[in-house]
Amino acid sequence: MALRGFDNSQASPLQAQCMALEPAETHVIERSGRVQPGGKQKQPFYLLLPSHQPWSTSEQTINYLLTSLPGWLGTGTGAMVTLNRLSVEDSDDGSPLLPEAAEAAIPTPVSHWKRVVTKTDSREFFLSRNENLALSLVLLIGGYSAVLIPAYFHLDQVATFSDDYKHPKDLALLNQSAALLSDPCQPRWCLNHLKPLSCSAGLLDIPVFVQQDRPASWDLSPPLGLQGSEEHLALALSSLPEPGLPPSLRREGSCRRCMVVGNGGVLYGSHLGSHIDQYDIIIRLNNAPVPGFERDAGSRTTIRLIYPEGAPHSENEYKKTTMVALVVFKSLDLDWLTSVITKQPLSLWSKMWFWREVVDDIPLRPENFRILHPEIIHKTGQVLRKYALKQGNMVPTLGASAVVMALQICDQVSLAGFGYDMQHPEARLHYYETIRMDAMKAQVVHDVNAEKLFLRDLVAAGAVTDLTGAL
Repeated sequence: MALRGFDNSQASPLQAQCMALEPAETHVIERSGRVQPGGKQKQPFYLLLPSHQPWSTSEQTINYLLTSLPGWLGTGTGAMVTLNRLSVEDSDDGSPLLPEAAEAAIPTPVSHWKRVVTKTDSREFFLSRNENLALSLVLLIGGYSAVLIPAYFHLDQVATFSDDYKHPKDLALLNQSAALLSDPCQPRWCLNHLKPLSCSAGLLDIPVFVQQDRPASWDLSPPLGLQGSEEHLALALSSLPEPGLPPSLRREGSCRRCMVVGNGGVLYGSHLGSHIDQYDIIIRLNNAPVPGFERDAGSRTTIRLIYPEGAPHSENEYKKTTMVALVVFKSLDLDWLTSVITKQPLSLWSKMWFWREVVDDIPLRPENFRILHPEIIHKTGQVLRKYALKQGNMVPTLGASAVVMALQICDQVSLAGFGYDMQHPEARLHYYETIRMDAMKAQVVHDVNAEKLFLRDLVAAGAVTDLTGAL
């Protein structure tokens, strides 16, 4: 940086403008250009100083420069002034801009300007799109792993299949089941004991299966209704020879006992299999296996409630099955049912929308398929709202929905394998695998606590009987 006077013959265009603004004698400070690494030349800039001041080495000059330099040179530039030399450090490398400054005597430092603002390229604080996506995936996987790993590992704390129960783990419950079966069936037992409950109004006279001759106006989307799925439904119903309630499930006629077999680990070691097989109607859920678990879960199935991703893949599971009823969670589920009945597999594109691989074939005749009426799901969810802490539409589990369905078609209803023992996280979650109870913490769709309270009320009122004692 140089401090010098100018006459008109030496003035550059910018200097000429400065002199035009101040016709009297002026002094212009010019920041000399210097070649930077890479060959870039810094542009010189100028500062006009009033000519009526004595611009020599006076302290007034220094104070003026210290006040002006921050705005003139830009933020981030340091300045040091001496009484003998004027020196400004380059903000890029800290070297003096004037050769004379390097040879100056020991300077007398003068205070710097009031503030220093550091400009940083904002791009340094942001990740690229790929890095952001990778970090999000790592955090997502890490969060789920923190919840699920304790449930899927440490399996040594869970009784494995080799720890076979040679004797019933609860003989009293087994005796209770035997006594119940020894008594004659009581017609309309469930309805008579259900009516005193405050929730009974929402649990009576609900249609069980969707019927072609009873069109409905759907106000809700699946699974609480079929709004937006009318065309898919019409196609599925056209492939069903008997879409409604079959004669064997109608209330007219003899008294019927029903057993709803849950998937809970409490069923393991119960030795209830032979008792379950004595019921008139046995309802199972999704892919809960039967072969290999006959001792505890029985050997036959009257109705299996499923959605496509939960349908058993083994043909052996359907050998002693009378009926499969689809629970619709999305329009594509109806297309899947149509493809299974007509033996025309779905396209690869359609299969991509399922969150899990689905079966292409179920070895049953078309008359053995049904579509569960969404009102079963909707009404069950409405009842559960009375037991839940949060409001809004609720989606019940298939287990709770199966119990409500059984109340519509059975005179007496018993439950086995129901109840989540969240007080014992190391307990078995399902009777057919060694996943721990901890895994239930990962699901956020169902309110299992509300369902437990609801089922407890049904048991307390005598409307249903709990044969495994976990409710």
